[in-house]
Amino acid sequence: MSKLDETRNKINQIDQEMARLFEERMACSKKVAEYKKERALPILDKERELSVINKNLEYIKEDIIKEYYTDFLKDVMRLSRNYQERLNSGQKIAYCGTEGAFAHIAAKKMFAEANYVAYPSFKEAYEAVENGECDSAVLPLENSYAGDVGIVMDLIFQGSLSINQVIELEVTHNLMAKKGTKIDQIKKVISHEQALNQCMNYISEHNYEAVEATNTAVAAKLVASSNDDSLAAIASIETASLYDLEVLDKNINSKSNNTTRFGAFSKISNEKSSQGKVGEHFIIMFTVKNEAGALAKTLNIIGSYGFNMRSLRSRPLKELIWNYYFYVELEGNASSPEGKDMLRALNVFCDKLKLVGAYSL
Repeated sequence: MSKLDETRNKINQIDQEMARLFEERMACSKKVAEYKKERALPILDKERELSVINKNLEYIKEDIIKEYYTDFLKDVMRLSRNYQERLNSGQKIAYCGTEGAFAHIAAKKMFAEANYVAYPSFKEAYEAVENGECDSAVLPLENSYAGDVGIVMDLIFQGSLSINQVIELEVTHNLMAKKGTKIDQIKKVISHEQALNQCMNYISEHNYEAVEATNTAVAAKLVASSNDDSLAAIASIETASLYDLEVLDKNINSKSNNTTRFGAFSKISNEKSSQGKVGEHFIIMFTVKNEAGALAKTLNIIGSYGFNMRSLRSRPLKELIWNYYFYVELEGNASSPEGKDMLRALNVFCDKLKLVGAYSL
């Protein structure tokens, strides 16, 4: 046997072992996909992939081969992501609105391959996950211009679901009408209440009559089916394409920095490592005793354990007049020793304490 044949036989043996290990690795990827599906987590975890590459490069002795091994790892992880997307493509994602609404756009960004199920209200989308109709729900948490979404805040406080993923979606509003319509024909604009508020300067300048719809995509759909040439919708560019409308004016927001944060809700909370990582956040909700200094004591506890508050909001309790619950987003890891100690300390001063979820930016 020639040296070439010997070398080729050796390669064949290595390939056989690599095939076995590849299949074993993909089996592990399947388990990861199941974990992410249950917890409404994104398939892509850039920080994790970078960590794997940096760690595995230590096993390669020759510098010139490290470059090729990096490409090899990237290809393996890309295939793993594709496999996970394929496995999870049957999951059902609930959202409020209709196809083309900003919640629908956010759902597609969070879950690239899924079945998106529209519901007429935030409550019905939330309950669809609680009762098992859907795997996850994508709902808005707050808008940089209009503030928090009170109905969703109440659902989080009263419900059983956890937030395991948060994204920020830039909201750009556009004026659109049926093709062939001229902008000087427009007398009325229809859209969601928040969209109308966010474009109120533009609406006032043009002396348009504002008409409310349940969401922006519904508004676009109504304009597409209407015979009223004086009616236009305010919605996203994606919606205009979906309903074959013509964009008459772009970026009509009163402020350009208009962003909505969406959360992905699921039945199971994400188990965070005690090691923590960059960009980790967690959310808690609580009520305090109706007495002087109760809230201040609670906030002091949070600060004493070194956690920075990203946001703090209050909402009235429905069952008790002049009583409130609080929603707090914190930087860090609730499963770390400091996080666990802080939650135990908070329990002393809080009538009700709820760890809503954890996510990474």
